[in-house]
Amino acid sequence: MIHGIGSDICDIRRIRASVQRHGERFAEKILTDAELATWRRRSARWPERGLRYLATRFSAKEAFSKAIGLGMRLPMHWRLCEIANHPGGQPCIVLHGGLKEWFEERGLLAHISVTDEADYAASFCVVERKEVER
Repeated sequence: MIHGIGSDICDIRRIRASVQRHGERFAEKILTDAELATWRRRSARWPERGLRYLATRFSAKEAFSKAIGLGMRLPMHWRLCEIANHPGGQPCIVLHGGLKEWFEERGLLAHISVTDEADYAASFCVVERKEVER
């Protein structure tokens, strides 16, 4: 059963402006430690690729927050929600701390898709309630 659906479109130019204004503090607010390490590696090799990575993570977390119905209020927090990848490359959501507990208590399962093109990053998230076995 579908619990919620969320989508988000992020203007990469806005992310670029935030990074220019706030430096790494902006990325440190949005990204988990693992995401931050990836962002730094990508940014060092190709700054534009780093911005796209940051924008897709920002967008995915916004879409997820909408799909769970909380928006950006606790237990939802930027750094408790990680956008990772399965070995084949498919994006997935890894939750931490109180957000993970909240999510699991409700028997929820999330599916996320991210993309970027030119000046925009976009994400789509479907959260479903696991079926109770009888």
